[in-house]
Amino acid sequence: MAIEVNGKTYETDEEGYLANLNDWEPEVATAMAKEDGTELSESHWEVINFLREYYEEYQIAPAVRVLTKAIGKKLGKDKGNSKYLYELFPYGPAKQACKYAGLPKPTGCV
Repeated sequence: MAIEVNGKTYETDEEGYLANLNDWEPEVATAMAKEDGTELSESHWEVINFLREYYEEYQIAPAVRVLTKAIGKKLGKDKGNSKYLYELFPYGPAKQACKYAGLPKPTGCV
């Protein structure tokens, strides 16, 4: 499978996650979100950029509980809760946000 952005083709797995992490660029996230009927806001980008930094540091995509806690520490309690994250990423904050961030599917996500 693949996604096309600005005339460039990016390989994805059967669930739409990027095959190669290094292929990621912001336009890819925007295109993936558009496919889901979502327009990325500043709040979405906060989470996406947070995930990319987290992955760079730990080499793993965080499960939703870890993500919620870590976001709370970095961005404040009002953002570090699952209600807020599910409003941004209704298909599952860890799963959907990691996909947009070009990261592999978090372990423990179905």
